[in-house]
Amino acid sequence: MLNEKPDNSLIMMFNGAGVAIAYALLGLSLYLSTDVPLSTKGFWGIGILMLTLSLVNFVKYRFDNQQRIDRINRIEEARNEKLLEDYVGEIKDAS
Repeated sequence: MLNEKPDNSLIMMFNGAGVAIAYALLGLSLYLSTDVPLSTKGFWGIGILMLTLSLVNFVKYRFDNQQRIDRINRIEEARNEKLLEDYVGEIKDAS
């Protein structure tokens, strides 16, 4: 159960390619736009970088929170299983 790993590598590769293409097209549009001064292009680049970092952190914290919830559920399941085993053992000993 702990070693189960969903096979989503194709989806991850597709998403990664989409992000790479989006960055390449964005970089190309910033490079080719002659009406925008270099300082504005730099500001846009910094904004895009900060947005990317924020999104990565958001996803990481969501993933960590889900792992925490799963871990708590596994502990509760183990505790309930132990309580059931003890209860069944007491009933067998009483009879």
